[in-house]
Amino acid sequence: MTEPASLYAVYRLIPHLLPFSCLEARFMQQAFVALVLLAPMTAAMGVQVVNFRMAFFSDAISHSAFAGVALGLIFSLNPHWTMPIFGLLVGVGIMAVQRNSSLSSDTVIGVFFSAVIAFGLAAVSRDRSVARDLQRFLFGDILTIGDSGIIWLFLLFLALVAFQAWSYNRLLYIGISPALAKAHGVNVAAYQYVFAGLLSLVVMISVWATGVLLVTAMLIVPAAAARNLSRSAGAVFWWALLISLSSAVAGLLISAQEWARTATGATVILTACGWFIVSALWVTAFRRSSRIE
Repeated sequence: MTEPASLYAVYRLIPHLLPFSCLEARFMQQAFVALVLLAPMTAAMGVQVVNFRMAFFSDAISHSAFAGVALGLIFSLNPHWTMPIFGLLVGVGIMAVQRNSSLSSDTVIGVFFSAVIAFGLAAVSRDRSVARDLQRFLFGDILTIGDSGIIWLFLLFLALVAFQAWSYNRLLYIGISPALAKAHGVNVAAYQYVFAGLLSLVVMISVWATGVLLVTAMLIVPAAAARNLSRSAGAVFWWALLISLSSAVAGLLISAQEWARTATGATVILTACGWFIVSALWVTAFRRSSRIE
């Protein structure tokens, strides 16, 4: 299959921008482009996940990947399609029940979390051979992404940029007080449903990069480190973007070194955790100096 000319041009440019020998391989160039697209999306959504206290929500969506992939393998469908579609249905379903129920959000998410895990295990138990194919989703492997995956990632990136540009301040408003935002003319329900749908898609695509076990960390850790380093909502967003992008690039490069040879997704998260440790130490030092003054 012939790759698009635009992607070919990008691939040729990467070794000139970052002259590392590991980036001369095409699969590494594809992984680099995918991570550069994915990191800003997880950074932006992660800030809002922290503001909305939706970490458990993203965890439930990521674990629904098992059920989505299992359904695809059992019915001979492409898991690249069944996984995000199933995750999208689960995310919108959680938001619908949460909005129309007197139960707490944690309770609703917990019910869906249990249901998708049980459904995934039940689906896998019908065909033991499926279990072997599911193991890669535990750890993720961004190095296997192809040109078609990058194109879909780019389209989601464009959709997310448009949504964030239009609704970032409104989402902050909703995070502070949904009732107050509604009183000032913000269509809270519409924004919540669209946000839940986009977050579900971002989480599902992130599963390919970091695996089910670490996908929530890709959202939460950069946002948490950014909050330590920032004094305003705008600064949180830009710090999260910087931390997520630098962690993605550094994690990819480190994982490819002969002395490391670690899983790319795990290395990206460890790099982000290093950022968090630095930010926590900075906060501690800043508070101590303030007390002394």
